Amino acid sequence: MAAALWSLWWVWMAVALVLAIIEVVLPGFLFLGFAIGAALVGLLLAVTGAGWGLPPLLAIFAALSLIAWAVLRRSFRLREGQVRYIKDDVNK
Repeated sequence: MAAALWSLWWVWMAVALVLAIIEVVLPGFLFLGFAIGAALVGLLLAVTGAGWGLPPLLAIFAALSLIAWAVLRRSFRLREGQVRYIKDDVNK
């Protein structure tokens, strides 16, 4: 029953929404990659309509999340030659 539930596109979209909300509460671009991966799996299931099992879906989710994380890391990193200076203590 649970494996059949994960083959529904809207379940993956709901998981993506929950992960995106967690990202807003706990920033750091960690959960955003997972949210993008879950949303892409949901879109893949919605477009193809395939009823894949849980193991292939988890493998696709892991690969897409890793790609999304790498793109986010590359997009938001400091550019070459930039240095981050912290002048004030955050505890003041």
